[in-house]
Amino acid sequence: MTSSTTPATDRFPVVGIIGAGQLARMMIQAAIPLGIGVRVLAEHATESAALITPNVDLGSPDDAAALRDFASRCDVVTLDHELVDLDALVAIEEAGGVVRPGATTLRYAKDKLYQRSAFQRAGLPVPDFVDAPTLDAVEAFTARHGWPVVAKSQTGGYDGRGVWVLHDLDEARALFASVADSNVALMLEQWVRIDHEIAVLVARRPGGEFVTYPAVETVQRDGICHEVIAPAPIAPEIAARARDLGEQIAALTGAVGIIATELFLVGDELLINEVATRPHNSGHFTIDGCATSQFANHLRAVLDWPLGSTDLLAPVVVMANLLGEDHASLAPRMRHALLAGAPGVHPHLYGKDVRPGRKIGHVNALGDTLDETRARAAQAAARLTGRTP
Repeated sequence: MTSSTTPATDRFPVVGIIGAGQLARMMIQAAIPLGIGVRVLAEHATESAALITPNVDLGSPDDAAALRDFASRCDVVTLDHELVDLDALVAIEEAGGVVRPGATTLRYAKDKLYQRSAFQRAGLPVPDFVDAPTLDAVEAFTARHGWPVVAKSQTGGYDGRGVWVLHDLDEARALFASVADSNVALMLEQWVRIDHEIAVLVARRPGGEFVTYPAVETVQRDGICHEVIAPAPIAPEIAARARDLGEQIAALTGAVGIIATELFLVGDELLINEVATRPHNSGHFTIDGCATSQFANHLRAVLDWPLGSTDLLAPVVVMANLLGEDHASLAPRMRHALLAGAPGVHPHLYGKDVRPGRKIGHVNALGDTLDETRARAAQAAARLTGRTP
C-alpha cells in the first residue's frame, strides 16, 4: 500500500475497486484507454466486473482483513457500492492507504439519518424527517404532517428497498413488527407530491477542483430508475439551482470522485432525496453522451488527475435501463435491438444472468429531439429484453 497516488516507480497506478458489480465493470472499461491498472474485490468470481479482469481478489466488503490485504496491492482504493465496513476503511487510511471517497464522505451515503441531519444543519433543503425508534415517534410525526408518511431504513436500502409509504397507523404497526428482529433502524420523512426527479453528478478532486454534468431527469417506477433524460426538461433556472446544490453537497461531504445527488422537484422547490458517493445509474448516459464519462472522471478524480469535459455530445441523450424479463438470454435479440434504435443507439450489457426485474444493462440513445430520442431508446430496450417481438 502506498501513501500517495503517485506510484513509487515509473508505472501507471493501480486502482482497487471494492465491489465487482456493473459500476466496477464500467470503471474497468474506462480505465483501459487511460492505461490505469484495476483490481477488484469480489464476493463471487461470477460477478459482473470479475468476469472481465484477471485481477480479482475474493473477499467480503465487511471483512477487515480482506480489505486490508486488498488495499496493500493498490495505489488507491475506491468503491462500487456503499455496503462497506467504515471502521475497516478508517484502518486502511490510518495505515497510510488512500481510500477515495474516504470513510467520512461515505458515511453520508451509508447513514440516511446522519445525512439528513448534516444537510439540515448546513441549511440545505430536505423534507422534514425524524428518527423513529418507536411507534410513538410515528404518531407524533403524523400529528404534524398527516398521512401518508415515508419510512426508510437508515442504512442499507437502495433501488426501492428499505423504503415504505405508510398510509395509516395499522401499516406502521405492521412495518415495525416486520423489522423487529432484524435490527433495522427506521426514520420517517414527510411525504411530498413529486413533479419530477432530478439528479446531478459532480466529479471532484482531492484539492476541491470539480466538474459538473448537466442536470438530468430520472424516471422512476416502483423505486427503480427506468429512464434518464439529459438534459432535464426543466426551466434553466431550476437546472442551475440543481447543479448548485450538487456542487454544495460535493464540497460539504468532502467528496472525491463522483458524487450523485438525487433531488425532488415539487413545484419550483428542490428537495434533496439521496446522495451516492460513487458512479451512479443516473450517469450511465455519459458513456456515449458526454465528452468524458462519469467513470473516466471518477478514476481521474480519485487519482487526482485533471478532469475531463462534461459537455453533451448531442442535444438530447436518453438512457433506458434493461430490466430482465422471463428470457434466459439476450443474444438472439441484439441484432433486432440495434436495428430498432438505429442510428445513434448504444447497448451496454453487464454480463449478468437474466432474472425478472434485475438490472442487466442499459441502452443509450443520442438525438436532436426528446420525443424521438426517447422513443428510439425505449424501442431498442424493449426489443432487447423481449417485451417487443
